[in-house]
Amino acid sequence: MKKENNITTFDELLESKYGKPGSSERINFEIKAKAFAIGELIKEERRLAHLTQQELADKTGTKKSFISRIENGHTDIQLSTLYRLLEIGLGKKISISIA
Repeated sequence: MKKENNITTFDELLESKYGKPGSSERINFEIKAKAFAIGELIKEERRLAHLTQQELADKTGTKKSFISRIENGHTDIQLSTLYRLLEIGLGKKISISIA
């Protein structure tokens, strides 16, 4: 494995770029990363359901632009909206765990 700047693990890369776990910069990165992951999950489930963004928006009482912002990780999403998109719009069940 080639070492760049003496970084050997992903955790070390994150720390060098975003700071130690718990730092405000690292927390902000992690929040954005999770928003992106949720957006990707919604996008994939929407595609599997053969729905356009507009069709999902119509089923859930939102706007296509809002669906687009969620799928691209550019907006925070409330739990109630996540529920509405996944359970009502896409017929999926949400299970939340805290580790």
